[in-house]
Amino acid sequence: MFKLGDQVVSSGWQPELDAGKHWRAKLGFILMSTDLAAESDFFAMAPEGVAVHITRLKTDDYTTNETLSRHIEAMADAASRIQPDTKPNVISYSCTSGSIVIGEEQIMAEIKKGAPYAQPMTLVTGVVDALRELKAKKIVVGTPYLDEINTNEAEFLLAKDFEVLDIQGLNLETGIEFGQVTPQYWKRFALEIDCADADAIFLSCGGIRSAEVVQEIEALAGKPVITSNQAQMWSCLRRAGITDTVEGFGQIFSMPGATLLPSP
Repeated sequence: MFKLGDQVVSSGWQPELDAGKHWRAKLGFILMSTDLAAESDFFAMAPEGVAVHITRLKTDDYTTNETLSRHIEAMADAASRIQPDTKPNVISYSCTSGSIVIGEEQIMAEIKKGAPYAQPMTLVTGVVDALRELKAKKIVVGTPYLDEINTNEAEFLLAKDFEVLDIQGLNLETGIEFGQVTPQYWKRFALEIDCADADAIFLSCGGIRSAEVVQEIEALAGKPVITSNQAQMWSCLRRAGITDTVEGFGQIFSMPGATLLPSP
């Protein structure tokens, strides 16, 4: 029995150690402070044994090309804070429009500066990976963004050799509004903008609640649907060597992503 004034002296215990709860892979994501959707999406899509580590950038709720461009200022610091002692396999900047406005290479360089042990990624890189894996050439795009951002996005996708048959934005101004649009609205919106010639539908933005209705849209449209968080998670998993089929989040998760897998 311990009494006041005693000194604790533990016995010579030999604890059993293993690789930990997340023994297969560790993924890090840099989210916006206004993002209401991505965190729950990632945890829902993570296979057993795969970690999801989150940090957030302090960001303006008013979403324009100018405010998005400022995200780069704290990117390296944010990357350095994601479980540095366990060294995540992949760290991704989780903003579609920000990835486009700032540029993939600049973002990846800053992530690498803060976390040299991790493979750097951006959300829009994952989208391109997924569309190419599906061999989708002609696409329609739906976003919550202002049209100044939609114009940048259309130009980016054209530069990546996709044909943008249509791009429609809701012209919402704030990240909080993005996260308040209902999943059922995204389903209706996707079906409205779809056209017969489109190989795939892309619902753009990591802060929207579209991933949870991917399966429903695919069943009704009869074609693949890509959403920002779904594509990013699929690409990060494949880049970390995780090839699991994840049920409930669309056709992309049945694809092997062989070109993304790490070298043996």
